[in-house]
Amino acid sequence: MIEKRKAPPHAWKKGQSGNPSGKPQGMRNKATMMVLNLMEQGAEEITKAVIDAAKGGDLMAARLVIERLAPPLRERPINIDLPDTRTADGCVEAQGAILQAVGMGELLPGEGATLAGIVENRRRSIETHELEQRITALEATKK
Repeated sequence: MIEKRKAPPHAWKKGQSGNPSGKPQGMRNKATMMVLNLMEQGAEEITKAVIDAAKGGDLMAARLVIERLAPPLRERPINIDLPDTRTADGCVEAQGAILQAVGMGELLPGEGATLAGIVENRRRSIETHELEQRITALEATKK
C-alpha cells in the first residue's frame, strides 16, 4: 500500500504565498519588456524594410504583409434554405440540400461538413427520442 507523504511542518500552507510581496500579477518579464522596447524603437524602419522586401519579390516578407493586411478568414454566416428537420425524413432531405449546395459552390466543403454534422446530430436525437417512446409503449403494454 502506498502511503501519502506528509508535508514538512515548515512548508507553506495550501493557498499561502511564499513571497507575498513578489511580482505583481500582470507584470511582464524583464526580457520581454526589453524586446518590446527595441521593437518600438525600430518598428517603422522594420515595417518599411519588410514592405520593400515584399515589393522586391521576397515571398516570406510578402506573406507577412498580407497576413497583417488580410488575416485568415474565420467562419462566416451561412444562409441556405433547408427542409423542415423535425422528422428523420426531413433530416435526410436536408442532407441532400447541403450536398447539392456544396456541389454548386454555394457552400464551401468545410461549411457543408459542419452543417451536415449539425443535421446528423438532429437526426440522431430524433431517432433516440422515437426509440425511447417505442420502448415506453412496449413496456406499458406488457404490464
